[in-house]
Amino acid sequence: MRELVTELRAWLAWAQESGLQNLAMDPRPSPSPNPPEPTKVSPRKLPLLQSVIDELGDCTRCKLHRTRTNIVFGVGNPEARLMFVGEGPGEDEDLQGLPFVGKAGQLLTKMIEAMGLRREDVYICNTVKCRPPNNRNPEPDELNACEPFLKGQLGAVKPEVIVTLGKFAAQSLLRDSTPITRLRGQWREYEGIPVMATFHPAYLLRSPGEKGKVWEDLKQVMKKLGLQPAKGGAS
Repeated sequence: MRELVTELRAWLAWAQESGLQNLAMDPRPSPSPNPPEPTKVSPRKLPLLQSVIDELGDCTRCKLHRTRTNIVFGVGNPEARLMFVGEGPGEDEDLQGLPFVGKAGQLLTKMIEAMGLRREDVYICNTVKCRPPNNRNPEPDELNACEPFLKGQLGAVKPEVIVTLGKFAAQSLLRDSTPITRLRGQWREYEGIPVMATFHPAYLLRSPGEKGKVWEDLKQVMKKLGLQPAKGGAS
């Protein structure tokens, strides 16, 4: 019992630090006669993610640490059925320490909502946890340095489906140099988990005509997870 209490305390502390307070059960009784079911989260999941953060520490394993403001680890539901993996943090993400909070992140949120989900239903992270200077592409040594922590996140969350966003996320996770234009829309696997590669939201901001292709990719993901699109679908 003592171990369970200790683990639960660790879970609550991690939820508060990570902005996941909505995952913790409110101890106060609900005034509603039919209160909604609380989100059920295994108390073992968050400490697993915490162990990855502890191992990451104040990372100096590659040169990106020299110019970063914050490490951008990940955010979302540690029990998520769906996990989005992007390439690297941008300026807004570096300042806030959270992934996909800038304009590309706002578009990703709309994509998630079009799938009938909320951001807090999924888990979001990047291949590298520090912003590359001037938003340049991550370099091989930087991807290699961060790979154990991405694998740690994937191992802790154990999603049913992974969606990679952009060329470097797909190529890094799948160990495949095929161009993203040919990778996207095709089911691949990462350690038995289905992976759908698609374009990065930042690319869609520059090329809005490609949004239809991404929506087709996401519809495949929805079908595999048994999800129904939100009314109106993608916009």
